[in-house]
Amino acid sequence: MAYCKVRIADIYYEDIGEGMPIIMLHGFTPDHRLMIGCMEPIFTERDRYRRIYLDLPGMGLTKSYHDINSTDDMLNVVLDFIQTILPNQPYLIVGESYGGYLARGIIEKDKGQILGAAFICPVIFPLQVNRTVETHKVMISDETLVNSLSIEELAEFRNNQVILDEYNWLRYRNEILAGCKIADEQFLNNIKHNYAFSFKIDQSTFNKPSLFLLGRQDSSVGYKDALSLINNYTRATFAVLDTAGHNLQIEQPQLFTSHINEWLDRVDINNK
Repeated sequence: MAYCKVRIADIYYEDIGEGMPIIMLHGFTPDHRLMIGCMEPIFTERDRYRRIYLDLPGMGLTKSYHDINSTDDMLNVVLDFIQTILPNQPYLIVGESYGGYLARGIIEKDKGQILGAAFICPVIFPLQVNRTVETHKVMISDETLVNSLSIEELAEFRNNQVILDEYNWLRYRNEILAGCKIADEQFLNNIKHNYAFSFKIDQSTFNKPSLFLLGRQDSSVGYKDALSLINNYTRATFAVLDTAGHNLQIEQPQLFTSHINEWLDRVDINNK
């Protein structure tokens, strides 16, 4: 647990393990606990990776970020952070939702240093009006769990998950909702006015091992838009998981773990 001071923010991050660095980028409103919750269990079975989990500005414990006004600024903060803690070093990147959008911005700006990328339900088109999304549908519901929640808890849970059971609730509460509750909502609402990059991304091919994990029932960013990038990512696996919404890492944990491990296997082979 530490802070890294960059030009317009003090970035909170957790740095775990040694070896090939992996930058972990969570989505819009939660904090680093989203990524720790789904990624750290994978590394109980494999070592030689340095996992770097940061809190994006306005989220989690990151401080001194009020000069940030746009996603361009967010990207520059993350690039500054990477250059500060990993000066001129190659690294991997994993991005979830908005973090997946930022990761593609990083690839556009720093492609030569990136050894591989994984995307979990990534934002493809920043504006909601441009997205092809699914109608939200609850696929599995445990009525005992549902009846135990408050009206507010159930509304939040039901709107964001397609599996409503105790396992999913506990992980959703601890890994996602806990971060959302401490987010700087006023700051994030201002960022929404400049949510899209001012420059084009996905302008060239990325030929390092990659992974796109997409939820068939994702009503937030959908899955179809990501498939349009299949020619840009020449070493990418694209997996569309059924019975999975925008938090597929929680709803399909076994498939999530299997795909991330397979991606890391490909990264290892590519860097021998």
